[in-house]
Amino acid sequence: MATIPIIVKHKGTKYNVDLDTTQTGEVLKMQLYSLTGVEPENQSLLIKGGKLKDDTDLSKLNAKPNQVFMMMGTASDQGVSLVAPLEKPKFLEDMTEAELAKQEGATPAGLQNLGNTCYMNATLQVLKTMPEMQQQLLAYKDNNTGQSLQSLAQFGLGGIGSSTNIVGGLRDLYKQMADTQESFPPLMFLNALRTAYPQFAQKSRTGQGYAQQDAEEAWSQILHQIRNNIKSDGGADGGVSLGFVEHFMEGSLETTLAPPAEAAEMEEVKHSSENFLKLNCHIDTSINHLAEGLKAGLTEQIEKRSETLGENAIYTKTSQVSRLPKYLTVHFVRFFWRKDTQKKAKILRKVTFPDELDVTEYCTEDLRKRLVPVRDRVRNLRKDEQDMERARKRQKRAHQQEEDRKQDEQQLAKEAAPIAKLRDSKDKKGKREEQEGGEMDVYKTDAEYEAEKEAAIKAAKKELLAAIDPELDQDIGANKSGLYELRGVIAHQGSSADSGHYTSFVRKEGKLVDDPKAPGGKRREEDGKWWWFNDDKVSEVDSERVVQLAGGGEFASALILLYRAIDLPTKDEVE
Repeated sequence: MATIPIIVKHKGTKYNVDLDTTQTGEVLKMQLYSLTGVEPENQSLLIKGGKLKDDTDLSKLNAKPNQVFMMMGTASDQGVSLVAPLEKPKFLEDMTEAELAKQEGATPAGLQNLGNTCYMNATLQVLKTMPEMQQQLLAYKDNNTGQSLQSLAQFGLGGIGSSTNIVGGLRDLYKQMADTQESFPPLMFLNALRTAYPQFAQKSRTGQGYAQQDAEEAWSQILHQIRNNIKSDGGADGGVSLGFVEHFMEGSLETTLAPPAEAAEMEEVKHSSENFLKLNCHIDTSINHLAEGLKAGLTEQIEKRSETLGENAIYTKTSQVSRLPKYLTVHFVRFFWRKDTQKKAKILRKVTFPDELDVTEYCTEDLRKRLVPVRDRVRNLRKDEQDMERARKRQKRAHQQEEDRKQDEQQLAKEAAPIAKLRDSKDKKGKREEQEGGEMDVYKTDAEYEAEKEAAIKAAKKELLAAIDPELDQDIGANKSGLYELRGVIAHQGSSADSGHYTSFVRKEGKLVDDPKAPGGKRREEDGKWWWFNDDKVSEVDSERVVQLAGGGEFASALILLYRAIDLPTKDEVE
């Protein structure tokens, strides 16, 4: 490209311009538009022989270096001057490690295994998926010991100010993880966990290093600490400070305790309420699917003393859910204590689980009546969208076939085909329309179809929002439809709780895409991919890999599932 530096003078201001002699006047006008804000059609650039035209060959200007050209013209009222961005674009190679880690789609940080700590690493990665907890952790203030930890900063410990309690340590750990894509050893958090719960510092039977631990136990103990320390304003009680876990992860049960048959006439069925942080999926030879295991887990046989019978008897405890939290933890009860081996053994049976979980059948009648109308409208909305898409494809296909037929007839006419052939073609058309129930529907353009579809979906969303129970609507930490989507999985590979290996899977956050119809002009578009956290190794996998965690044999099997209530339309979407 041959360029010549020239000067263009406009309203007393001089602009340095590189004149590309291989281009036309249109390109030069666009250059001047970016500098002056004057639209090309309003520019008058004086050159030898008159004014510069769009098709002028710039090589024929015979411009000399630093030659001055005069330009006249004013930007129109509708014109918008092109100005430099407030922030200069930053290239990936110029970004800091923290900036790279915060880029959309960036690979998250892994955690190094410090000797049978995979149970903790897998647990921490799944807990990290809840943004509400992240926000509360950032606001958490603890009483720091103030001791200097600067010498440990090289190990990714955060230096001075790192917390030595579990919640503060979790806050600091997640801050560090957010600022890097590199794996590092979570030494400070491990130390806080073992200080609060010495069982996690148990040595292995061989005396070499630490023993493997149960991820479910670590999950429960960490949540117990968060529940006792993190508070979240604004809940179902109208502003009283609630614990984060109570607000977003804790559900309620209505239970009945029925006496054995031989005491049924003398003892009443006892009713009570209790809270839960997880639903158990019991596993035996009859359980093949999560739904069956959950149902079994809500019915228990309890041995207790019967004053009526004067001896221990078996009572039946039946539970139904009366409040569903936004985040639902499901625990596969795979480990049990074997007296003969004196250790926890594992049930290796294959139990499948869904990507979307409907829990309405496990709820009380009152809660079910509130949830089902919303659930059904969600499903109808999805079905309507699918039906409209299929109908559109059919209509386009039929329209294309009709256009092809017309072109065929026109071609026949051009080739002077016998009139009999044309008549036969028309007869076939009439028969086809008769067979199809008359003439085809009026064909709609893409714009007409999209407008019609948008109006129909908006009306359906309004109906859905109107169906939400007012009391549930006020409880922002509750599930309002009874439907959940899977967001995280902790998996165990091996035949015993005292051995094997833990990893975790977390669904990737959807990519933000432009959508003028969405609230704020943006929406998230998921690609069906998951992050697989294998201690310090983090990789992207397909959803089929998660489906395989149903187990069977000593292959990796799901131990803990984290479900999140499905997203419902907002008021902004229907206004």
